[in-house]
Amino acid sequence: MSNRFVYIGSVYLLLIRDNKILLLRRCQTGFQDGNYGVPAGHLEGVETVREGCAREAKEEIGVDISPEDLEVVHVMQRKGYKDERIDFFMTVKSYLGDIKNCEPDKCDDVRWFDLENLPDNTVDFMRLGIENYRKGVIYSEFGY
Repeated sequence: MSNRFVYIGSVYLLLIRDNKILLLRRCQTGFQDGNYGVPAGHLEGVETVREGCAREAKEEIGVDISPEDLEVVHVMQRKGYKDERIDFFMTVKSYLGDIKNCEPDKCDDVRWFDLENLPDNTVDFMRLGIENYRKGVIYSEFGY
């Protein structure tokens, strides 16, 4: 067995319409509670980045997304609090269903915000990912 270093893969959905982005306020998770972030989660293995993002969108906000419709717009190498991650930020042009809070035990607000005026309490690395998307920056590093 190898002792090679392993990154954790995470996915982030930048759901944008009319220059607004959908943000969820975290609660009761033990991580960044009270702060806004985008629908997101960890890859579960044996799934592509796009499949993982589509799954997380369904689990968190109840919408159906075809993985083929997702586009990776930013990749972040991030040193977290206990681990290191590769974060994939994605956009999608269309989805099916109505947005709703499917995880009220982890989220207490779902709201659209102006893409250029994010709330002060936006998760720091997600804010950077969103800003880099807006600037057309494909890759960044955070926490090193």
